[in-house]
This record gives sequence, C-alpha cells and structure tokens, in this order.
Amino acid sequence: MARLSVHSIPVTDARNEETMHGFARRIEATPPGQCALALQLSLLEASALQTCGKCVPCRDGLPQLAKLMRRIVDCEARPEDLGRLKTLAEFIRLGSDCAIGYDAAQMVLESLTRFADEFKHHTEEQSCQKGIAQSVPCETFCPAHVDVPGYIALVAEGRSAEAVALIRKDNPFPTACGYVCEHPCEKRCRRTLIDAPINIRAIKKYACDQAAADTVPTPKRQPDTGRTIAVIGGGPAGLTCAYFLALMGHTVELYEEKKHLGGMMRYGIPAYRFPRERLDEDIRTILGVGNINVHLESPVGTDEMKALSETCDAVFVAIGAHAAKKLRLPGIDAKGVISAVDMLRSIGDGVYPDYRGKKIAVIGGGNVAMDCVRTAVRAGAAEVNLVYRRRIEDMTALKEEIESAVAEGVEMLPLQAPVSIEVDASGACTALLMQPQMISAYSRGRPGVVNAQKPVERLEADLIVAAVGQDVVSSPFEAFGMKTHWGAFTTDEFLAAEGFSNVFVGGDCQSGPTTVIKAVGAGKVAARNIDEMLGFHHYLDCGVSAPPPRMNDRTPKGRVNLIERPVKFRKRDFNEVEIGMSSEEVLQECGRCLRCDCFGAGASCGGRIQYV
Repeated sequence: MARLSVHSIPVTDARNEETMHGFARRIEATPPGQCALALQLSLLEASALQTCGKCVPCRDGLPQLAKLMRRIVDCEARPEDLGRLKTLAEFIRLGSDCAIGYDAAQMVLESLTRFADEFKHHTEEQSCQKGIAQSVPCETFCPAHVDVPGYIALVAEGRSAEAVALIRKDNPFPTACGYVCEHPCEKRCRRTLIDAPINIRAIKKYACDQAAADTVPTPKRQPDTGRTIAVIGGGPAGLTCAYFLALMGHTVELYEEKKHLGGMMRYGIPAYRFPRERLDEDIRTILGVGNINVHLESPVGTDEMKALSETCDAVFVAIGAHAAKKLRLPGIDAKGVISAVDMLRSIGDGVYPDYRGKKIAVIGGGNVAMDCVRTAVRAGAAEVNLVYRRRIEDMTALKEEIESAVAEGVEMLPLQAPVSIEVDASGACTALLMQPQMISAYSRGRPGVVNAQKPVERLEADLIVAAVGQDVVSSPFEAFGMKTHWGAFTTDEFLAAEGFSNVFVGGDCQSGPTTVIKAVGAGKVAARNIDEMLGFHHYLDCGVSAPPPRMNDRTPKGRVNLIERPVKFRKRDFNEVEIGMSSEEVLQECGRCLRCDCFGAGASCGGRIQYV
C-alpha cells in the first residue's frame, strides 16, 4: 500500500499562497482608465492556466479564446471576428465539465454586451476608445477630483492650513468630508499593491482638526460680473455651487426652506458622527466669500421658480431628497411608526428624542439605518433591533458602521422581511411581524431572497422606524415644467435641466439619494457650467501647490485605522465618537503615499486630472 503524506494540500500550492495574495492585490488596485478588453484578456489568460486538461472545451478552447481576444486587443481583428469569439465562448460555456471553463467563457460573453462599444472600436477603428488612459486613482474616483496626493504631502510637511486650502480648491467641505465621506478615493489606491489603501479620509480629518476651515482664508473673490444666480437648497450641492459662483464674481441668492443651512449633513447625519459646530466651520467659510445672500425658511414653489428663472441669469436646483419612502405594510400608519427622515430631522434642529425604556425596531440596511439604531441607543432605548431582509454581508452600510452598531448593543435580525405591523385598540403599534427569508439567486449583482418555509415571527416594538430611502419633493418643480424620471429630475451631461437653457440641477434630487462628496462634485460641475453658459471662463487659484515628491517608502506597513471612544462611554451621549490620528500616526500614513501624481501615469498627464 502506498504511503500517505501528512500534507493535506500540495507543497507547491502552499508556496503559491503569497503569489496569489499578490495577484489579488493587483486586481484590487487595477488602475482607472485601463482598456476593458485588455483587462478581460488578462483574466482569461489566468483562467486558461487553471484548466485541469480533462475536457476538450476548457483545455483547448480557452487558449484559442485567449488567442482570438489577443488579436482584438491588439487591434488586428475584424468585425466578423466578434462572431467567432461569441461562438467559441458559447461552445466552451456549454461543453466544459467544471466552473473553470464555464465561468471564463461566461465572462467573455458578458463582456461582449457590457463593452460592446469598445469591441466595436477595436475591430472597426483599430484603436481603443477616446479617453482610455490610466490616471491617478484617488483623484479620478473622488467625485470632486480633489488633489489628494498634493494635500497629503502638505500634511506630511506640517502645513495643515495649506492642505485645507488645497482641498478647498475643489471641495469647500473639507471638514464634512473628513468626518463622513465614504472615501471612494481609496477604492483603487496603488498602495494596495504593497500593503493596503491609504486612510485618506482620516488624513483630511487630521488637517481640519489642526487648522479649522474657518481659520484658513479663501481665495480673493474675482471682480463682480453683474450676473445673479438663484440657488435653491442649502445642502452640500447648493452651498458648493454658491461658493464657486461667488468666487467667480457672480451674485448668489440662496433659498433654504429650513431654519439652518447644511441639508442632510445637518438634518440626516447624527451629531455623534459629525458635530454641528464642525459643520458650521465649513458653512461660515463658504458664506465668508461674500456675494451670497441667504434666505432661510424660504421654500420655493412653482410661482417662485417661474419668477426666479425669469429674473435671474441662471437657477441651480439642489433641493435634495428629504421626503421619506413609505413602506406598503398593513398598519404602517399606526401611531409609533415613523420614518428615518423624521427621526433624524428633529435632531438637526437640536431636539433630541427620549426613548428610555422603549423597544425600538429599525427597518433597513443602509448607513441611514445605522444612524437610526445608534441614535436610538444614545436616546436610552431599552432594546434596539435592526430588521433587514437580506444577509448582513449584503447591507449597503459601511462595514465599520455595522460593527460599531453591534458593539453598542444593537441586535441584527437579517433575513427577516417585514409583512405587517400589529396595532392595538388605541391605534398604536405593538409589534412588527416578519417573514423569515432564504437567500436565493443573484439579481442585478446581488443575491435575492425568497420566503423561507418558516412561520412568521413577532418582534415587540414601541417604536418602528422605516429607514428604506428618501424621495424628492418634485411636484412644484414639475408644475413649473421640469421633467423627472423615477422621481429624480432629468438633465443632460452638463446638469442642464431638460427643456431649459438657464436651469441646472444637481445633488440628490438629480442622482437620487447618495453621498456628500457626490453632491459636492455636482455643485462644482454646475458652477463651472453656469459660468460657461453666461459667457465666462473663470480660473480660480487657491494660492497653494503640492510640494515636490520625496522618494517612495515601499516598506510594507499596516494601515492606520481610526478608533472610536469606548462603547461604555460613547453610547451614553451624542458627542463625537471617532478619535483622530496622532501626529506620529499621520506622518506614517502620509509617508505611505506613492505620489502617483508625479510617478507613473500621473507624470504623463501633467500630474493632474482634467475635469470633464
């Protein structure tokens, strides 16, 4: 009888482990702007290496498929070769014995639809589409295209005030984004090739902690142009647009229906995540530019919109999405059932709820739902449950928000679909009835759910909060003539409202509920395009530039992650929960930056991304 080895896997595979980790990091750090077909080819070639060689479709088909794809990538193929590619891929998909061949072929077939324009360009024009070129990842993925490597280098040199000024060249909310940005800039950080993405948001927060935004001078306003622009909405999109327009020399009339400026930054984000006094630092800076006349508690309806469009040179509509989506459940109108918008809005005006002794159930799985459950904990609730119809790993909330909520005592109830609300004789809710779910087939990139063969469960609740999204209050503007699609205003690629030459739209009311930095990006684009529409082409100089790069430190180091105050203290109040970086930590984190704006792709494009 042959002897048995104690090793459960081949020794060579164990040695391959580090290589595979490195390959995974390279995939994670795939640079923006790479040719999609070249990326497909590299994945296809990697798949061909994995074939076991037993079945002909996979063993012989994948190399042939890769060879044909190579000709397309090299712009040597003709349009008729796309039919050959599809036929061969379908043969491999149907004939392969295992997932290695099937999945590789399926990937190619999906790419033929997903990148149809790119395939057409390669085979008919013999070139990549216009604009295909690698770019600096952090700048590219920031919706406002902030000079991330530049301000990180300034922080590293102890020049925090200049870092804040450089951020504000593209984003007038450095403090807000230092606290609550979802940091898309970190998504493809090239540092991932060595260890992990740089903690860009935390570095920004450190800069604003060292040099408060309202202590850093703004650029000098350019000469008055005599033009007046009405901005409807005082949230991140509206205030950003107003800031840049005022710097350009235009007069801005800003209308806000609530008591205070800030939009969902004030009325949707709890103070423990973003203290109101820190928000006010950004707002004071913006208004300090001058030429921005604020009209609080001034809602704009159909008649006002008509008058503004006729008397002002341009109008920017940035009303956000402040209306709560309503669940269609029996009992949804019972006393004790509220929306997340209602719960968080009162806190924005300084009115904090008292939930002592109450059982709270929150429905949803996004960041707003996490804000609600963590707020309920701080309001003294005896029990807080989060009900979500999918799995925890399917939640759209940030991972760190979920972890913090669990640490504070929130009970997660995944795979539970609300079916009705139990109501007593007085009309008040007493419980939430839930149908257990079972994970199912994928739909639109996410696994779906179906009813599990289990009995309905009953969750006692004194207060039920629906955190399932927000809607735009669009009817007054639709009556004015603005068009909508799926509840959001429709615009062209320059954010001009459909059917109007001087009305622009941006932020949540145009894109649907999203993030602060995306709203900031929309406000910046709108300001530039309004300026161009008026016949100007202003250039704004922040007076600060990035320092020269130092030699890269390529020693692998752990990423510095922010921590929160101990649970036993933070869950009792609405004070700031995050503990910022120390000077030693920020120096190490800044030192991990590879200065992609000067080395690699960044050097070939002048070190900066053109805003299109």
